[in-house]
Amino acid sequence: MKTQQTQTKESDVAAIVVTARGYFEGWFDGDEARMDRALHPDLVKRRAGDELGVTTKERMLELTRQGEGKEDGADRTLDIQVDDVYGDTASATVHSAVYHEHLHLVQTSDGWKIANALWQLT
Repeated sequence: MKTQQTQTKESDVAAIVVTARGYFEGWFDGDEARMDRALHPDLVKRRAGDELGVTTKERMLELTRQGEGKEDGADRTLDIQVDDVYGDTASATVHSAVYHEHLHLVQTSDGWKIANALWQLT
């Protein structure tokens, strides 16, 4: 039983990394479909600071479609750390040349999706 739980967790970690990578690379490439696959419909993304800016999934898809993240992808190095997986929830931290983000993910019938993000510029 312990082996099966370890395998499930390893596969979850791999799937979470794929989701986080899809989110960032979708942003860098202006790939709306890839961004769409990574985000939960009820996404809330906030910018750190005195006033928390709020971005929805619809707005992220619009910005991605417009190519707003393409300049951010000049250095595509990503350090994705899955911090915790518990049941159908997970948290991950992603460092890129431009952003430092904390992600909360939820496992849905369509796979792991980013439900919350808190970010700041690096």
